[in-house]
Amino acid sequence: METNLSKSNLKAVIQQVNHNATSWIGHLYGGNKNHISGQTFTCPATGQLDSIQVFSECVTNNGPVNLTIHSFDAATKNWGPALETSSVQFNTTDTGKWISFPLHGLTLNAGKVYGFRMKSEAGLIGVGEAAGSFDQPTNIGGQEWSADAEDQPGNYYSYLSLAFKVALRA
Repeated sequence: METNLSKSNLKAVIQQVNHNATSWIGHLYGGNKNHISGQTFTCPATGQLDSIQVFSECVTNNGPVNLTIHSFDAATKNWGPALETSSVQFNTTDTGKWISFPLHGLTLNAGKVYGFRMKSEAGLIGVGEAAGSFDQPTNIGGQEWSADAEDQPGNYYSYLSLAFKVALRA
């Protein structure tokens, strides 16, 4: 499932590959909330979006994970409408792997802020997360986001970042 970043003109333009914590998406056992996680980022280059990868820390049971990408207003913390959607089947064998969500044809522009959200109706999935600090922030120009429903404003974290890669075609 990993995107081959050596393909011609394909480049990971922003990535945060460290992970020393876990962000959970989906349903806690016995719970009635559907936890959603996301990440905002400033795009450093213009190009055609090929994929977004996330690091799968733990997959409790097989099922689809849906990812949506949005424009994002960092000043007001408002998510724009979904620009593109991708769904990938996660399996318990995907634990400890980079999982690629294919997203073809969407143009991302340099200097613009975007965000992606992930949700799962099927189970509980742990996504790699970097926990930074005041002295050592994650330095990706964005924030991690989480909520218990899509219609909630959620919470933003400056010292947390999902482990992710954004691949563009020049």
